Amino acid sequence: MARPASVTVIAALFFLVAAYLVTIGIVEFVAPGTLSMTLGTGITYGRELTGAQAALSVGAGWALVAWGLYRLHNWARWCAVVLMVIGVAGSVPAVSAAARDLTWCFFWYGAQIMVRVVIAWYLVASPELIEVFRRK
Repeated sequence: MARPASVTVIAALFFLVAAYLVTIGIVEFVAPGTLSMTLGTGITYGRELTGAQAALSVGAGWALVAWGLYRLHNWARWCAVVLMVIGVAGSVPAVSAAARDLTWCFFWYGAQIMVRVVIAWYLVASPELIEVFRRK
């Protein structure tokens, strides 16, 4: 069965996040203190201040899930849903803090929440997609 284009797009997004985190980790290993450790705040889920090792390990996790999605493994679908739910929960405080000023942060984090909810809902609720993952 052919891989749906939507799954390819979601896997590519996960690979991009992994590449971003791995790049941060490598730069921090090569030149410590060059980058702000808060660069990965939205995707490291509280581990951004623990150093380059955290960026590399979390990046490797995102890459593993991306690979699993690309290969249509059902475990990767559920891991992606869990990552999206954790991301929504982690973004709520940022949206709440930005809501009183209505700065660009409010809209940026709000958009991130919407994208994560759409991805999670699609991976969980699409009957066609569930069938594709089951057949694999």
